[in-house]
Amino acid sequence: MSEDENDRYRAPALDKGLDILELLAGVDGGLTQAEIAKRLDRSPNEFYRMLDRLVKRGYVTRIDGDRFSLTLKLFGLAQLHAPVRRLVSFAVPLMRELAEASRQANQLVVFDRGNPVVIAQQEAPGYWGISIRVGSRIGLFDTGSGHVLLAFRPGLERERMIAEHVGDGGTDGRVTPEFLTRLDLIRTRGYEMMPSAQTAGVINLSAPVLGADGTAIAALTVPYITLINTPVAPDISTTIQLISETTSKLSEMTGADFKPGD
Repeated sequence: MSEDENDRYRAPALDKGLDILELLAGVDGGLTQAEIAKRLDRSPNEFYRMLDRLVKRGYVTRIDGDRFSLTLKLFGLAQLHAPVRRLVSFAVPLMRELAEASRQANQLVVFDRGNPVVIAQQEAPGYWGISIRVGSRIGLFDTGSGHVLLAFRPGLERERMIAEHVGDGGTDGRVTPEFLTRLDLIRTRGYEMMPSAQTAGVINLSAPVLGADGTAIAALTVPYITLINTPVAPDISTTIQLISETTSKLSEMTGADFKPGD
């Protein structure tokens, strides 16, 4: 087929938008409208409306006032496709084993379009436990899963996640030096342990599923409750060890396939 025939159904506006996304995907720190135009050898005015639409649809965000940077929305959309289904298929048997060993429920969470999202849930083996519906969008700053997903991402990607979560403005008063220090602690010790901000008496225990480059592709969380009527149930320290063993197995199985940007 000739080049003319290949171009018969060209969509200039779509091409322009894709050019912008592909350019920003390879740039750290974003670009101004003028810089985008220069790199694509176009007039800056050609990109004003397109950039405005990409920002409003959440694919691009403004940083430092006049610079444009790619968000994680495309990554989030990709996560909801085949890679996530494969991740869940690997995770479910291990999550079932974890539930049996710990006597606790557990859930697998990924970051998608501004929020951590539950993609798999395993009930506790007993008649009582804490569960979250698959598909639930949970908090980034007030959950163990959110903390782990932030702690095991590089600085620039973490900033983009926060900006996408917060929305317009891209900053949040909860991102304090103390909060960032906590993320460093989580990264150092390998897990998060925190009281639930939603349910009294629940301790969130969360650990990362790591990709080949050492960044978190998911968080595995046990909403730990003390089982008074099950004296043989593992304590918190043992449960943390069980979670870490499970995420290590899952990381080994999926690290090559499920790294960010897959």
